[in-house]
Amino acid sequence: MGIRLGVVGCGAFGSSFIGLFKKHPAVSRLALCDLSPDLLRRRAEQHQVSETYDSLDAICASDLDALAIITQHWMHAPQAIQALAAGKHVYTAVPAAWTLEECDLLVDAVRRSGLVYMNGETTWFRAEADYLRRRHAAGDFGRLISLDAEYLHDVDHGLREVAQRRFGPGWTLHHSGGVPMHYPSHSLAFPISITNSRVTHVSCHGFVLPGDDWFRADTATGNVISSETALCELACGANAVIREYRRVGHPGAERITRVLGTEASYEEAGGTRLWCSKQGCQPVSIPADFEPLPAALAADKGGHGGSHAYLVHEFVECVRTGRLPRPNIWQAVRCCAPGHVAHESALRDGERLPVPDWGDPPA
Repeated sequence: MGIRLGVVGCGAFGSSFIGLFKKHPAVSRLALCDLSPDLLRRRAEQHQVSETYDSLDAICASDLDALAIITQHWMHAPQAIQALAAGKHVYTAVPAAWTLEECDLLVDAVRRSGLVYMNGETTWFRAEADYLRRRHAAGDFGRLISLDAEYLHDVDHGLREVAQRRFGPGWTLHHSGGVPMHYPSHSLAFPISITNSRVTHVSCHGFVLPGDDWFRADTATGNVISSETALCELACGANAVIREYRRVGHPGAERITRVLGTEASYEEAGGTRLWCSKQGCQPVSIPADFEPLPAALAADKGGHGGSHAYLVHEFVECVRTGRLPRPNIWQAVRCCAPGHVAHESALRDGERLPVPDWGDPPA
């Protein structure tokens, strides 16, 4: 018997996953859920889905096995907790939680439920992340010294429009701004997944653009910092430099730019990926198809470096087999909690602060 799955949230990002879940051979039944009747109808027609629900309460009361929650970022943790309490396996978009307190509640909910929880961090399934995990696991770097990763997304590249769509007719400049380090998982997931470690301490500095019309003190968050740079100390002994920039003269990037080890290193420069030793550097080719996928998903793997198909397949397979997913809840909070502490550090002029951890998955 196949998996009965519902997608909660049919906006632009959620819609990009509906077709992938529908095409997966192990999904026997697909349902859609959204608060907007018009959007729900249009997505159901677009993807030829007949089963729809108009609220999270309604879909949680159904006999579906699992829910993929792709809603607004501040809703992920409370909606996941509700779905787990209803007996549903859960996938959520990033970030897993919006506060450190929500990390506590979500980890506890997953532990108590015994169900599959997966966080949809796209970085985890980028080809270069997989390549670097394998090289590190093989010992090719020697001892890791430092990793540099970044998420560069200028506010003028669609973030204004996203905010206006997010809050709808009630949108005002009060809803502008936000905190860059509260959305750190696209960059943090690189060092966390490659090293299989965690951030123990962080020091962060912020950049304030004089006269900024978006990051202002009179917004909902009161944050004036538009770009933040964090130095993260990892439990494995290495350091990681994380850049979350929303005011930057750059076309945008989610990438790991450098991994330095005692015996070898990796770097990306000008679109070229290099593997370096003490004798020199050579271009390296990283295959895009690094893990097997069902044929129906392999033809078009979707966005974020082709990671979408891998995310869908990972969740479906973990629900089907009971295997611990990548990234699981313990990895997911390690990809968001350091950002909250980093922003606090930036507000304290870069003070070195400890980062809480929720341990490892149960054996």
